[in-house]
Amino acid sequence: MAKFNLSALVHLGYGSWVILPMRTLLPAVAMTLCALTSPIYSSQDRSQGRSMVISKNGIVASEHPLASQAGAMVLAKGGSAVDAAVAANAAMSVLAPMMCGMGGDLFAIVYEAKTDRLYGLNASGWAPAGMTPDFLGGQGITKMPISGIHSITVPGAVAGWQKLIERFGRTGFSVDLSAAIRYAEEGFPVTEWVADYWADGATLLRNDPEATRTFLPNGTSPKVGELFRNPDLAWSLRQIVASGGHSFYQGELAERLLKHARANGGTLAGEDLKAFEAEWVDPISTTYRGWTVYEIPPNGQGIAALEMLNLMESFPLRDQGHNSVRALHTMIESKKLAYADMLQFVADQRFSKVPVDQLLSKAYAHGRAALIDPVRAISGPTPGNPVEPGPDTTYLCAVDREGNMVSLIQSTYYAFGSGLVAEGTGFALQNRGGLFSLDPGHPNHLAGRKRPLHTIIPGFMSKGDTRIAFGIMGGWNQSQAHAQFVSNLVDHDLNIQAAMEAPRFSKHTFEGNDLMMESRVPADVRSGLEALGHEINLRGDYTGSVGGGQAVLRDYAAGINYGASDPRKDGAAIPEP
Repeated sequence: MAKFNLSALVHLGYGSWVILPMRTLLPAVAMTLCALTSPIYSSQDRSQGRSMVISKNGIVASEHPLASQAGAMVLAKGGSAVDAAVAANAAMSVLAPMMCGMGGDLFAIVYEAKTDRLYGLNASGWAPAGMTPDFLGGQGITKMPISGIHSITVPGAVAGWQKLIERFGRTGFSVDLSAAIRYAEEGFPVTEWVADYWADGATLLRNDPEATRTFLPNGTSPKVGELFRNPDLAWSLRQIVASGGHSFYQGELAERLLKHARANGGTLAGEDLKAFEAEWVDPISTTYRGWTVYEIPPNGQGIAALEMLNLMESFPLRDQGHNSVRALHTMIESKKLAYADMLQFVADQRFSKVPVDQLLSKAYAHGRAALIDPVRAISGPTPGNPVEPGPDTTYLCAVDREGNMVSLIQSTYYAFGSGLVAEGTGFALQNRGGLFSLDPGHPNHLAGRKRPLHTIIPGFMSKGDTRIAFGIMGGWNQSQAHAQFVSNLVDHDLNIQAAMEAPRFSKHTFEGNDLMMESRVPADVRSGLEALGHEINLRGDYTGSVGGGQAVLRDYAAGINYGASDPRKDGAAIPEP
């Protein structure tokens, strides 16, 4: 039988060709094919489920694709990052009304590229002047209510929108709120996470006839894919557009809020609304292994994130390994110590002196870090002595093509807040008053025109030519989630999407060793933590109990923007078209 000498004509480039025996060619072909298809090919072998969004134009990241799209379209119309953030926030108030809305508060950090300057905005509302401990005592109330008329504080979100647009906006309320109005009037299909949150709030809503009428059509919460309309909220949003926001505090919209308060025995008065104003503040910061991390100053809990980072910096987390027993133990114990200080000292700085500088000092952190026992969990952390002698939120962020950035968080506190809706307004009023203390010796003691200790915090970080706006919502989860996100980036070199997706723990309580942890943390690591005394409430792979977040990053040297969105929400990072 004849033998065939198989060969092939191979192009070498530059017009050169050569005939090679197939026995020579096959190993090279096989190696090339392996390089193209092998599961170890670097860009395809990863633990994160989503890629970052990358664009030279702006990006908006929020918990709902339609809200992100609303912000991205405002960018395309010439709006700034602030306009896009307001547009996305207004849309979220329609699309996820249990999480946020005009009845809640707002905080933001704005980075202005041309001046290389950060601005903080505190748009958290105060207690009505008449809501005092004596008034509540006269009603037989001995503990701050977490729902109902006496849990309501003045909503600050609209005043926050006003401040942001007045200083940094280009397109104004008429453009920025247009998508939200359209969704409210025409309706939108309810998404998966939102449907679950809505169902969880149904019992609270049924306590109030107007809340039931507004948010429980046909007597039940909307299901996934069901169309929901809110014409009353469309009317309220139009009032904001027509008045530039003023109607909320001294117009027809304000009158509806005041009428509701009077009918329900509340203390809210016209002067409480008229006198309120959002406040520009200077962000506070600390350094963490070469990065600078920023938060809003008290009355927010962001100082706990910074103190937690200071404590973590005392330990070699990179060497300990990502989500190892030693690293997680260090972070959990740091959380306990930082939160003990936050609960003891944080309050409205117009009423109480908060030792911010001392709490953020590296020397103070070094002393507190020495309290972390490497082989035993602390069950009852106590606050330190920093003074020298003598559940539900939405987070979103935006970056525009010029590099201006916004980190914005907004909330009604619990799902649907107080559970109350003023007639014809279409939005729930927050229950932030529930965070006050009735202990007369505590700095967070209730007083008229005082702002409570606040859970919602926007984050920001920078190093060299890189800036990152980020946030992770979820009540007392937020500071500890911020610290974990920063550590994922800095200690373990994850990109913003991988850092947002990485498994998290969350401890919502202030005592004991209980904590929640996602099941993606390996079983042997969880067993190692339990051996140290941690009591783990194991949750799913991606649980909302550890919060959901968003992030945008700007590389100013290259002029490129990056976006990330947490799979623990329905959201997306969407680029400007």
